[in-house]
Amino acid sequence: MLLWLTEYLTQYYRGFNVFQYITLRVILGTLTSLFIALFVGPALIKRLSEYQIGQSVRADGPKSHFEKSGTPTMGGLLILVSIAVSTLCWADLSNKYIWVVLTTTMLFGVIGWVDDYKKVVNKDPNGLAARYKYLFQSIVGLAAALVLYMTASVPAETQLIVPFVKIISFDMGWFYVVFAYFVIVGSSNAVNLTDGLDGLAIMPTVLVASALAIFAYATGHIRFSDYLGIPYIPGVGEVAIICGAIAGSGLGFLWFNTYPAQVFMGDIGALALGAALGVIAVTVRQELVLFIMGGVFVMETISVILQVGSYKLTGRRIFHMAPLHHHYELKGWPEPRVIVRFWIITVILVLVGLASLKIR
Repeated sequence: MLLWLTEYLTQYYRGFNVFQYITLRVILGTLTSLFIALFVGPALIKRLSEYQIGQSVRADGPKSHFEKSGTPTMGGLLILVSIAVSTLCWADLSNKYIWVVLTTTMLFGVIGWVDDYKKVVNKDPNGLAARYKYLFQSIVGLAAALVLYMTASVPAETQLIVPFVKIISFDMGWFYVVFAYFVIVGSSNAVNLTDGLDGLAIMPTVLVASALAIFAYATGHIRFSDYLGIPYIPGVGEVAIICGAIAGSGLGFLWFNTYPAQVFMGDIGALALGAALGVIAVTVRQELVLFIMGGVFVMETISVILQVGSYKLTGRRIFHMAPLHHHYELKGWPEPRVIVRFWIITVILVLVGLASLKIR
């Protein structure tokens, strides 16, 4: 909205042309979402506490988590509001990618909200039944994939790009829809599984979103994409605005979510943020790079799969507890140590992912 206003004002003062630059709007979008989160956060936490919307803790989980019972949850609402307002202010609202990413993020947030509501308000420990949760995720994820496929305007939009290799790409055809669907839904659930410690999921999300902003900007810039040997997709550079909004809102949320947390994001935040990273990676054609940069999310998901598979097949557990972060807690690592070390791993993996821009 503010972009349209500045476009109108350029007829009176040419200096407003500066707002046409994506780089400036990424910065403004990041700061806007950050300050919204910092400003609204205390009031939201107070309101959640008044309504007794508190976190329930697994009875079989680490004993150190019992003291967290009752901590306000559903704080992901703060993240979604910050992202939405910031994006609507600074993004080009005529851009299809903006609406695909924003709509997908918000709808996954709605699914998470229903799950959280059933858990903390209706006191149903199971929340939204897994089959219904996956069904709704599948509908939204498949719809996003279909929209992107059917509105593709250049061949690169449906190609699988192999990182670190400049000359290898595959035209996926209709398989693109299936692939994109699994990336979006898988990423959503991976972040949700990681969201088990104070700040554990949100900081990697901030780091990955920031890196994806660079990919989005370069992919949407004809000169940079040619220089870096990545596909050029007209208009996708605007997605960097949402990436900035995610990073800003994530940092603002981390202000309250850092150990010991004053609020948890809940499924409303985790499912939405995971889906956002997935659909952004699909739009900028960097799904495999997301797999690298989001390695912590991948490890957490694989640990659950291996644990369940091993127990069902052999009756034995591979880890003390899954997801992986609980395994290290039960090995005696203090919670802050687990969190910071997973952050460090993410920084390394994000740098590896960014290196794929130049090493081709």
